[in-house]
Amino acid sequence: MDEAARERAAERRRAAVCSPFMRVPRFPVDVARELLDAGYARLDQLAGRSPDSLLAEIAQRHKTKLPAHFLPALRMAVYFAETDQPDPKKLFLDQWQ
Repeated sequence: MDEAARERAAERRRAAVCSPFMRVPRFPVDVARELLDAGYARLDQLAGRSPDSLLAEIAQRHKTKLPAHFLPALRMAVYFAETDQPDPKKLFLDQWQ
């Protein structure tokens, strides 16, 4: 990986870490990065969306299979976006398996 590619990867990671998706407790940075790459910039854009359709949208751009934690993370993000006062017990990925 050359220096320019390394800098681009670091910038993408920085953007994901600073994104509104990271307001969701314990949200994976790689999922936030993929949501940003798919054109989502705010949590409220996920409200009313199907986690399965979000996963399919992200999967279209990848040639390899996505990690298993993507679907639970998307389920948790949609729940967080749709709920005014989310249950703290539901803000763990293993609750959305």
